[in-house]
Amino acid sequence: MYGLEKRESNMNSDVNKEGLQAKAELMQQEQLFACLDELKPSLTPKPHNLLPDRHANRDFFLADLFDYAMKDDGASMEAPIFTLSTKPDLTTWNWESKDGNKKIEVYPSVKGRATQFDKDVLIFVVSQMTEALNRNREDAKNRTVRFVVYDYLVSTNKPTDGREYKRLRSSFERLRGTSITTDIRTGGKRVQEGFGIIDNWTIVEKAPDDERMIAVKVTLSKWLFNAVQAHEVLTIHKDYFRLRKPLERRLYELARKHCGHQSSWKIGIELLREKCGAHSHLRAFKSQVIAIARSGTLPEYRLVYDQENDQAWFHNKNSKKLAGFIGQ
Repeated sequence: MYGLEKRESNMNSDVNKEGLQAKAELMQQEQLFACLDELKPSLTPKPHNLLPDRHANRDFFLADLFDYAMKDDGASMEAPIFTLSTKPDLTTWNWESKDGNKKIEVYPSVKGRATQFDKDVLIFVVSQMTEALNRNREDAKNRTVRFVVYDYLVSTNKPTDGREYKRLRSSFERLRGTSITTDIRTGGKRVQEGFGIIDNWTIVEKAPDDERMIAVKVTLSKWLFNAVQAHEVLTIHKDYFRLRKPLERRLYELARKHCGHQSSWKIGIELLREKCGAHSHLRAFKSQVIAIARSGTLPEYRLVYDQENDQAWFHNKNSKKLAGFIGQ
């Protein structure tokens, strides 16, 4: 009997020891967790351990994208802002839409009105900014854009020799000097004052051995900027930059604007001349249109001259899209 009581006493003692040991281990774990909580702030990387983000809130958009679609703003595709002349155009240009709802006046600088080729700068910037907005980049909400000149030349299918850098400088001067007044709204807003196509431009980096521009800053007009921010843009074909003649480029813009969601678009030659902003006489303009129609150079669209009705007829070359419209 005594032996049984002794064994029970030993068992109770062992249980108590195990309980005390478990309690001690639990207390050690709690102390360890408490220590870790105290150490957490020192173990977590702090911002001051990293180099500062020196451009977190930069006041310009950096046009540094490589994969993007070319975009053109709808307002300047509709209205003939840019001259088709390859010589300095010093004339004031007035245009009014057929329904009278849209008007625009364009005033040149002493160096002439901005040309259809000068517009390449805007297409490049608008394309980059639109893609950046699609990627939710905060810097794309700035009107000032910085870009590398070489990237611009390559993207717009231009040579990269020294002459193109000089031509770009001339383009900047005409874009800055050309003044516009219009009642055409962009982004639902109307700019109630005359404005330049761009507000200003600045060379921010030059080549070490000559005067070539390496990087530049361009500030867009509020009118154009509002259009981009509201996504009032259309994708254009990359072969637009392979078109040699200003009129070819202008005809493509109009076809893209008016024939984008339909199989074809017809327009009278006289009205087409007004929409193109051509200075040439109607007969000469008609001959130019017929020559372009025969060449078949316009990307995406086939141009046909309808002699009986004296009209230009633009057809979508996309057979699937054309078949879809025919089947409707």
